[in-house]
Amino acid sequence: MKNSKSVWIKADEGGWESRKERITSGLESGADCVLVNEEDVSKVRELGKIKVAAFYQGRGNSTADIIVVGKNSEGDGGKPLPGDFDGSIDLNLLRKLSREGKETGAYIEIKGKEYERFAAFLAEICDHLIVVGVDWKVIPLENLIAELQGGDVDIIAGVKNVEEAETALETLEQGSDGVLVDTDDISVIKGTAGTVLSADVEPIGLSVAKVSKLKSLGMGDRVCVDTCTLMSTGEGMLVGSQSNGLFLIHSESEESPYVASRPFRVNAGAVHAYVLTGEKTRYLSELESGDEVLIVNSEGIPQKTIVGRVKIEKRPLTLVEAQVGENRIKTILQNAETIKLVSKDGKPISITELKEGDEILVYYEDAARHFGIKIDETIIEK
Repeated sequence: MKNSKSVWIKADEGGWESRKERITSGLESGADCVLVNEEDVSKVRELGKIKVAAFYQGRGNSTADIIVVGKNSEGDGGKPLPGDFDGSIDLNLLRKLSREGKETGAYIEIKGKEYERFAAFLAEICDHLIVVGVDWKVIPLENLIAELQGGDVDIIAGVKNVEEAETALETLEQGSDGVLVDTDDISVIKGTAGTVLSADVEPIGLSVAKVSKLKSLGMGDRVCVDTCTLMSTGEGMLVGSQSNGLFLIHSESEESPYVASRPFRVNAGAVHAYVLTGEKTRYLSELESGDEVLIVNSEGIPQKTIVGRVKIEKRPLTLVEAQVGENRIKTILQNAETIKLVSKDGKPISITELKEGDEILVYYEDAARHFGIKIDETIIEK
C-alpha cells in the first residue's frame, strides 16, 4: 500500500461562519488538517479533533500543531531576506521556528520560474511545502516533485476542485503528498476527500486457490468482527491459519431466508487465525473495539475500517485447505450457511456448499511474518 496522502482544508478567509463551514465539512469528510489564522486555532479545537496549521501572526507562541510562514503571516520583526520576492516569507523566522523544534510549513504562490526555485529552497528548511499555482499549475508541481522526491518535506498542492486534486495526486505517478482544498463548495470538499482516499490505496494482489480438503471439526471459539462500515457483495477480510496465506472471508451482507443480513460483520474464523490489518497481520483474538482492520473486495481494493465490536463464541468448526500452485494453506471457519468465501468470479460461496476442486480467492505471499511484520525468513506453519 502507498504512503498516506493527506487532505488539508484552507479556512483563513471570509467571515467566521464561512470559515466554520469549511472546517466542519473537512471534519465530516475525514480531512487530516485545516489551515487557519492563529486566532481560530482554539475555535477549531472546540469543533472537533483534527490537526491544525496556522499562519504565524507574530504574537507570542503559536498553539497550532503546524506553524505556517507565508501569505498571512506577519514575520518576526526582521525584514525578509533578498530573493524573497514579494516579502511573504520571512526566512529568518522559518529557520528560528525549525531550530525550536516546531513543525513548520511554508506557503508560497508560484508566479514564475523564480518562485519555483525559491520553493525548492524552502523545502530544505520546512516540514510542509504548500505550493499554490497562479498561472501555471502542473509544470511547476512536476518539477518540484521530481526535484524533491526522496526528501523529508511534504509537498501540499493547492487545489480548487476535484479535477485539480486528481491531477496533483497523479503527477509523475508519485503525485503530491497531499492537497490543500480552497473552496466554499461543500460537495467539492467531500469529493476531494474521497478522491484522496481512493488515490491512497494500492490493490492487493489476490490469487486463485483450489480447495483441496474440507473437514468437519469439533467445537471451538470463533470470532465475529463487527465493523463501523457497511460492506457489500464481494467484500470481506483476509484471514488464515498461516500469515502468508489468507482467505478472503465474505461479509454477512448477503440476504438469507434464515437470518437477517449484517453487512457490517465478518464471521472471520477461529481465535488463532491471522487477519490482515494493513501492512501487518494480527490475531483475531487480539482485536477489540477501536482497532483498525482492512476490508478487501474481490478486485483486491483495500479499505481501512474501525472495529466496533468483537464477539467470541463457541461454535462447530470446519477446516478449509487450499492449494496455491505447489503451496498449501489452511483456515478454520464456523460451520454455518452464513459463513462464505469468495469464488474466483467474485461471488460469495457458502462453506456448506463448498466442494473440493472449487476455486476461491486468497492472498498468498512468499515472505514470512514475525509479530505480524513481513520478514525475509523461513518459517513453517502447518
